[in-house]
Amino acid sequence: MQITASTVSLTVDDVAASRQFFTTHLGYTEQAAAEGFASLSRDDAAVDIVLLARGIEVLPADQRDQHASGLILAFTGTDIEKEAKRLSAEGVEITMPLREEPWGERLFQITDPNGVVVQFVEWVAPSSPQGA
Repeated sequence: MQITASTVSLTVDDVAASRQFFTTHLGYTEQAAAEGFASLSRDDAAVDIVLLARGIEVLPADQRDQHASGLILAFTGTDIEKEAKRLSAEGVEITMPLREEPWGERLFQITDPNGVVVQFVEWVAPSSPQGA
């Protein structure tokens, strides 16, 4: 099998709120939509996103009432400090401020209106040697 794309499907309470958040602030475009459903995509290597309303009957019965939680949708890129400033200027709350881990990971997080955590990561030279 050859994988041609990757998509994450998120079950949320308010599809319209998440759709607006991802299209307004994160550069996604709507590819398809219907009652309780939206498919979002970008022109770069970011994962596609499908938003499904909690309780929607297209999901198996044991999955219908679950809510997207306990996961982090992480995007690796460059110049995330500039991205954090842009998002903040647009009124998006930075729910975990920009920080750098000793192993060279710079990251910050935002959270969409349905509680979906979005993390931005940039890899830099570690500030201290591993194991030091």
